[in-house]
Amino acid sequence: MTDLYSVRMHARAKNDHLCGAERLQTRDGLEAACLELVRRALAHERGVADQVRISIDRVDPGTVVRVPLPTLETWLCDDADRGRQLALRSLVEAGVPQDVASRAMARLAAGPAPGGGVMRGAMLVDVASGERFEPDPARGVRASRMDLDPDTVDALGRGLAALDLDNRHVREALVLAAKVLAAPGMVAELCWSDDPSYTAGYVAAPGFGYRRFPHLKPAGCPLGGRVFFIDRTQISLAALIDYLERTPVLAGGPVRLLPARQPEEA
Repeated sequence: MTDLYSVRMHARAKNDHLCGAERLQTRDGLEAACLELVRRALAHERGVADQVRISIDRVDPGTVVRVPLPTLETWLCDDADRGRQLALRSLVEAGVPQDVASRAMARLAAGPAPGGGVMRGAMLVDVASGERFEPDPARGVRASRMDLDPDTVDALGRGLAALDLDNRHVREALVLAAKVLAAPGMVAELCWSDDPSYTAGYVAAPGFGYRRFPHLKPAGCPLGGRVFFIDRTQISLAALIDYLERTPVLAGGPVRLLPARQPEEA
């Protein structure tokens, strides 16, 4: 494998998190990747960036972990209330106790950072106690250093286009979910975007993959984020955070995309 570089962008506005993005690129792709990420930061719908940081680090090819993309299925819903009912149902199916899932979802809806803002990373929630374990509750734990395997780009693009889902939100979320689900002790992930115009979100779990909901928040809401539900009896917290934040991952393999469906009433 040719040398890769981890490219990471983080933008802030008025001293608050605005947006971030990740790439794993060859040397020839660095310039284009940096330009794309800077443009995203400077034209974000949540505000004008006061600070944009681009970090580039060479990645030893021998440290790259390859993980499979999760199966994608959309569960249709007409509004955020129904979407959250289905997301809660999915978290329980994945093994998260209902009270723990409900409390975490309420915290995400209210703004998970101290004071009710958005975080750069995710909440780490223990499924047994519902307790949060991210070292910095204002920042969270950010899944980083990941990208789509170049050999899978075309197949995924064709498959998503056939479902009218070929956009960066879905592509990047699939890659992130692939890395997260490969983490030891990971029970499930819940996410919806903090972009005001993007209402979709998902629950990902080893048992069913990536379950997408068109509405997990009302249009115009600037709050969002993600929750990693973990089983602390199976992991070292330090090792988990190290994997999520520092292990380089390429997600690929077979592309498994299912048609959207209307779930039955619980």
